[in-house]
Amino acid sequence: MPELPEVEAVRSSLEPLICGQKIAKVTVHHEDVIAPLTSMAFCRALENSIISTVARRGKYLLVGVRDDASRENLLMVHLRMTGQLICEGAERPLKKHTHVVITLGNGKEIRFTDVRRFGKMVIFPGGDVSSDHGLATLGPEPLSDDFSPAYFYERLKNKKVRVKAALLDQGIVAGLGNIYADEVLFAAGVLPMRVCSTLSKAEVKRLCQCIKKILAEAVLHKGTTFRDYVDGEGKKGGHQDFLQVYQREDAPCYVCGRSIQRVKIAGRSSHFCSHCQK
Repeated sequence: MPELPEVEAVRSSLEPLICGQKIAKVTVHHEDVIAPLTSMAFCRALENSIISTVARRGKYLLVGVRDDASRENLLMVHLRMTGQLICEGAERPLKKHTHVVITLGNGKEIRFTDVRRFGKMVIFPGGDVSSDHGLATLGPEPLSDDFSPAYFYERLKNKKVRVKAALLDQGIVAGLGNIYADEVLFAAGVLPMRVCSTLSKAEVKRLCQCIKKILAEAVLHKGTTFRDYVDGEGKKGGHQDFLQVYQREDAPCYVCGRSIQRVKIAGRSSHFCSHCQK
């Protein structure tokens, strides 16, 4: 699933291409990705609007659109596992799993494709996202000042869950997923199966610092591409070349040379070095 760095790369690559453009036409090929709206209602809500902003919150892409009455609405795009949102020329052939096409006034098209069809496009009139539980209950952005060691320690100090599960909890910190949670824990020297309440203030501070550092580096590298993820121009990310433990089971640790191990925590695979992480 695209995580914060990947969604940020999509946002930053799309923004100069689509901001200020008028939506001339919308075509829906599969209504399940825009539910509960019908194709007619979805198209009517977007057509003839102007794209005013392209933002991100956690793993969600948020596109602001201004209609004829100057009302600001919000189009939320959640890529989930295999979703892609690409702006390209209308002359290029549609991919097999293209579900929504947004034609812009300049002739370019924003195409939403999703092989597994888990992704969603949702319109929020007036930009009010309170009806979406996942979006409305997100924790602070990890690269913001709101995500501080003091805040993080208060959220973790009484929790009896594994720290890996806590890092994946979007209500604690927005945007972290399986890839970067593993990388953060390795960088901080903390085993993924540690119970949160056993972490010291110093360990939580180190985790907070590593979250900010690793996410910032991954944003700089335009995200991690293993298979499906590309940015808004169809370009792959480069952070896969910098991963230390994720998907490196049985490979030697770059620091100590011992084998990287894998366990399941909260239903997700966790990769770690039992020597470097305590």
